[in-house]
Amino acid sequence: MKKIIQLIAIPIAIFLFVSCNNEKQTNANTSATEANSDAGQANVKDDASMKDIVKIAVGSSDHTTLVAALKQADLVDVLANPGPFTVFAPTNAAFDKLPKGTLDDLMKPEKKADLQNILQYHVTTSALKIDYFKDGQTIGMVNGDNLTVSVKGGKIILNNSATIVGSVEGSNGMVHIIDGVLLPPVKK
Repeated sequence: MKKIIQLIAIPIAIFLFVSCNNEKQTNANTSATEANSDAGQANVKDDASMKDIVKIAVGSSDHTTLVAALKQADLVDVLANPGPFTVFAPTNAAFDKLPKGTLDDLMKPEKKADLQNILQYHVTTSALKIDYFKDGQTIGMVNGDNLTVSVKGGKIILNNSATIVGSVEGSNGMVHIIDGVLLPPVKK
């Protein structure tokens, strides 16, 4: 009888020990998940998949000004979402072409709505590859305005002010690198 009790007691003890350890591990994982739940889509760590639009911009030393502006305008998480999006991404040199003080002024908290309007004028809600663009084409942008495409000498020019100089495909759309900042039409 004593042997039977020992044979039953040992597996029960092992089961209880393993169950308690798994519960502690589950609780630790749940706590870590809860701690990161407020971080937003842009903060999801994934080194295996294709980069999304935000991760492409963050990884580019030529787009630090754009990334700072997106952060200031609270648009980072929006562009990290599934999309699809096309972003016309001005380089740092493109921002440098703006009149002196313009960017500094737009980065002020009280100018957040103006900054959002300008940045949203660089985004459309479709993944448009380079061969999509045609001369005279009009594209609706997220801010509600349209931009016009011109094709001259094989170059794609937006609003006669910015040329597409490169393109990168992301997991949630396309990034077209441009050499100028697009300014929305002035509202009447």
